[in-house]
Amino acid sequence: MNSPTINAPSVNAPTIASSAVFIDLSISSWTGRKLDKRASTSITDQANAARGVANVSKKLLGDCAELDAVSKFAANARNIHYGMTMPWSDLGLRICPLPVYMNKYESTMGTLQTEFAKLVTTFLDAYDWEISQAQLKLGSLFNADEYPTRDSLESKFKFRFTAMPMADAGDWRLDIGNEAQTVMKSQYETFYNEQLSKAMGDVWKRAHDALTKMSDRLDYADHDTKKIFRDSLVDNVTDIVEMMGACNLTNDPVMAEAERKLSVALRGVTPDALREDAYLRAETRRQVEEVKRVIDNLPSMGF
Repeated sequence: MNSPTINAPSVNAPTIASSAVFIDLSISSWTGRKLDKRASTSITDQANAARGVANVSKKLLGDCAELDAVSKFAANARNIHYGMTMPWSDLGLRICPLPVYMNKYESTMGTLQTEFAKLVTTFLDAYDWEISQAQLKLGSLFNADEYPTRDSLESKFKFRFTAMPMADAGDWRLDIGNEAQTVMKSQYETFYNEQLSKAMGDVWKRAHDALTKMSDRLDYADHDTKKIFRDSLVDNVTDIVEMMGACNLTNDPVMAEAERKLSVALRGVTPDALREDAYLRAETRRQVEEVKRVIDNLPSMGF
């Protein structure tokens, strides 16, 4: 029996400014890559190809473990940031519920910021040595003029996050004529509501992806070939449940009910128990599927 269609809740935009903040995260690092025009020209000439159809991009330090550590850490930090926030604008701003920001985001990102600085220092301390090794790795591709000084290189590494207050859709403070203000306010309200709907849709999509994966991995009986899953399967859904509670900025009753049902379904459930108990596995999957069907039927999701 199909679940009843659930209409998308109306957006209660004026309440958002008091329950969330904008987050601007900026992480940058030196890539250590450089286009070698001379080598690029040589390759195309040898192949009798038109110039510009192939480029040689070289790693100035070759395989540098210290620089790779910085790059991987930066990518992981961004993923952690995405996990605690929701998308807002094409400029990169994201929104973070105040409880998440106060209880988790600020401390987590502050710790990552400190660790990033340590990794950068480790790389900078090894920089001169890595340049000397690069001469052996790059051979004739080595060009000493392509390596920045340590001081200029240090400025290429940044890790900054800033929280900014959100303005309500009705908050319009430009000193312009009433007619222009009315038009611009209407345009912003449209943008505001569209972005808020996208942000809430992002939470629904994360929930749908996590529940789909859990349902798939739990879909086997004792006599079937067991499906292997990591302990993070449960942790990921638990994190989503927490996110649904913190990120329900529009007081969506559908999301609130989905959060409640998942909280009940996962109460006391452990990965080992799911692996060993066929009944618990089947019952958990049933409840997960029930919530997933609700998400499937949301008109805004387009599944």
